[in-house]
Amino acid sequence: MESWFQCGLSDAMMEVIEKRKYLAPFPIQKQALPVCLSGRDMIGIAETGSGKTLAYMLPMLRHIHEQKPLEEGDGMVGLVMAPTRELAQQIYNETKVFARALGIRVVCIYGGADVKWQLGALKRGVEVVICTPGRMIDVLTTSKGKITNLRRLSYVVLDEADRMLDMGFEKQIMKIIENTRPDRQCVMFSATFPRSIENLAKKILQQPIEVIIGNRGQACTNIKQIVKVILEEDK
Repeated sequence: MESWFQCGLSDAMMEVIEKRKYLAPFPIQKQALPVCLSGRDMIGIAETGSGKTLAYMLPMLRHIHEQKPLEEGDGMVGLVMAPTRELAQQIYNETKVFARALGIRVVCIYGGADVKWQLGALKRGVEVVICTPGRMIDVLTTSKGKITNLRRLSYVVLDEADRMLDMGFEKQIMKIIENTRPDRQCVMFSATFPRSIENLAKKILQQPIEVIIGNRGQACTNIKQIVKVILEEDK
């Protein structure tokens, strides 16, 4: 895929792309968008900062837009899991701009934030949940599962899967995945491809297409990285 016009996106989504001055898709987007849009499971190995979010988010929103509207008591249709609340917030900020244009509701679920607001949004109904796995398990088991559920969930994303495994989230990830529909679409992104990621992919992905951009584990050369050393008391 060489241009945004080949994605089959709605006029509303194309307007957002133009407003944000995304002139052409990045390499990971060129390769991953056709796979995700076709409904196939995928594992994408790409350097950090290479534009992965749009690669899974645009197909997810198009997928949701084609589903029947949520009814009372329905849970989310799309779920994105990330290792840290900082990354979850970053994905949320990127997603809500496009979601708003389509009338799709998004909530970000993570620890250390106002849980009442998060639970309130879930009770009212949202199509997309972006979360850290631990907090998502907490929410699913709160009030005997009356807050939200996974019955409508049909598009699952694991972003920075290698970091989630490093942080010990495999049990929580598997618990969530095991309670989703067998016909779900699942997409994994990882900067590296160690044996642990390969094993996880075998457990949760069905005949996945593997997309590798650049060298495995390589940092993005387009990002300026700054290290600032400060005293403990100044943190």
